[in-house]
Amino acid sequence: MDRRSLIKRAGIAGVLATGIAPAVHAQAAIRWRLASSFPKSLDTIYGAAEVFSQQVRAMSGGKFEISVHAAGELMPAFGVVDGVQQGTVEAAHTAPYYFFGKNECFALGTAIPFGLNSRQMTAWMYEGNGLKLMREFYANYSMISFPGGNTGAQMGGWYRKEIRTLKDMKGLKMRIGGFAGKVLERLGGVPQNIPAGEIYQALEKGTIDAAEWVGPYDDLKLGFNKVAPNYYYPGWWEGGPQLDFFINQKAFDALSAENKAIVENAAAHAHTVMQARYDARNPAALKQLVGQGTKLRAFSNDVMNEAFKQSMSVYDEISAKNPAWKKIYGDYSKFRAEQNLWFRFTEATFDRFMQAQKLS
Repeated sequence: MDRRSLIKRAGIAGVLATGIAPAVHAQAAIRWRLASSFPKSLDTIYGAAEVFSQQVRAMSGGKFEISVHAAGELMPAFGVVDGVQQGTVEAAHTAPYYFFGKNECFALGTAIPFGLNSRQMTAWMYEGNGLKLMREFYANYSMISFPGGNTGAQMGGWYRKEIRTLKDMKGLKMRIGGFAGKVLERLGGVPQNIPAGEIYQALEKGTIDAAEWVGPYDDLKLGFNKVAPNYYYPGWWEGGPQLDFFINQKAFDALSAENKAIVENAAAHAHTVMQARYDARNPAALKQLVGQGTKLRAFSNDVMNEAFKQSMSVYDEISAKNPAWKKIYGDYSKFRAEQNLWFRFTEATFDRFMQAQKLS
């Protein structure tokens, strides 16, 4: 046997001795698809899924890749839960409250009127019982959840006409996200659940009288100020709305312990990045909107007080008929009370003082 043949055979033997052939390496790579509920143009909220995908790829050394698909590419914006549950896609990035029609408990995974702010929501999820309770609920849909971003407190939306009193809410056709529509109905409004990409056209044509999305950075991109001049605050229905990554339970269970840890940590990274982007970009966008003629207006006390009253009434009614809601909301509401007592003496007092100062 010549020297060249000997080296060749020795090389093959060495590879086989490791128990892993080159072809097996290629087969071992994981490829997932993620369906987003958002358009690519919204780089903050859609971008969180891209951050997640990039982190998974980087931490796995390229062995675990997740392709991200905007709303409408693989399925409609509001079809992603069905897609994950049925295994059509392995993952989704969405706002759980879009699916409150399946069960009101979905709303607790994002935001409910007069609920937790973003820091409190993260605390409930990671250090309270939030993640445990919501995962127990999502297991009914064959999926597991990971916090996937937060917008922070949102604005109260764009209105063609001023909302001076509760009377102005009567008959108001408004695009409003998720669960808040139940409260809007009690104020006399008519809620509309419309995906981001369709809101502008509906507002421009007068199909709706008002619309809310997130806040200045996204709203400027979507151009709402061009068709509705009155910009109200605060978004009392979204004090700290969380996004989630939903992953098909079987797909997640099939991962190695290492890859499960990668998914968890990549989601946590995306969770932090998303709110950081909103907090960093919203101030300049708000200045730009005001410079273009947007009229900032605060909701009146009578609107706020009645909305709070009706929200609490809705929660009591749901608790009486939905055992899962009663269990999760019971824990949520207790956590909310404790958090607001704490924030009252620290965060809120500090914020009020700083916001009253002349800062450069």
